[in-house]
Amino acid sequence: MTIKTPLIKSSALSTINNCNIWLKMESSQPAGSFKQRSIGHACRQYAKRGAKKFISSSGGNAGISVAYIGNQLNIPVTVVVPQTTSQKAIDLMRKENAEVIVHGDFWADANELAVSFVNSEAVYIHPFDDQYLWDGVSEIIDEVIADSVKPDAVILSVGGGSLLSGIHQGLLANSLDIPIYAVETEGTASLHTAIKMNQHIKLDKVSGVATTLAAQQVCENAFLISQNNQNIKSLIVSDQAAVSACLNFLDDHRTLVEPACGATLSVLYDHKISFSPKDNILVIVCGGASITLDQLSKYSFALN
Repeated sequence: MTIKTPLIKSSALSTINNCNIWLKMESSQPAGSFKQRSIGHACRQYAKRGAKKFISSSGGNAGISVAYIGNQLNIPVTVVVPQTTSQKAIDLMRKENAEVIVHGDFWADANELAVSFVNSEAVYIHPFDDQYLWDGVSEIIDEVIADSVKPDAVILSVGGGSLLSGIHQGLLANSLDIPIYAVETEGTASLHTAIKMNQHIKLDKVSGVATTLAAQQVCENAFLISQNNQNIKSLIVSDQAAVSACLNFLDDHRTLVEPACGATLSVLYDHKISFSPKDNILVIVCGGASITLDQLSKYSFALN
């Protein structure tokens, strides 16, 4: 249910950054994002423990993955999403036979309702805060090493923190003590704010086009990683930079990704980090399941 995704050297981004940029194409997962690894692993584990139904909440990609995996396992799924979730994402969930409920202005509102549906047989699948999720994500690093690429740094986006948690776990398992550049947009910078304040804070609100990054608070594990590891480097980019990177990436690699992924790519297109020419930089192309080209074009027009 989870595939080994391509690892591609990007000529365009390698030239811009004068180093070796390797793209781990998690957007190639059948469900369209890295969430298929995390959610998929969690769902399989809970199914083994007797789950008869999956309940989840999501801003988009996690819900799509729960719906996909549930359909594959013949286990019914209910996903509660906030009003900011794209119609594209909702349609993809329903295509996989999931029940989708739209509730609240933010993910936290949707999550509160989702949790109320949990019972002895209906298991809650958290979109980002569960060890099973991180175990699934950690396999990304195993695959990179198996492809004979030893990264000198990793660049990824941060929403709730499952990607950061899993990649950090995978690096440790492979004895790699290297920088992780954790990227957020200005309106979703829960990790950056927590690092700055040295507190596991919750933002009053989140905003902007990167709706799948819109967790008001990262999971505690991601926060603790940021506090205990000097190699976690927090970066913030604008919505415009994220959207522009999506369009540039579409031109360069014929792959449509959403602004949550564009945030990561923007630090390379805008050359915000400097590397040595021999460095191998691993970039997690986290996904684009919940975006359409028309929607991305509208974002670009509105921001300009």
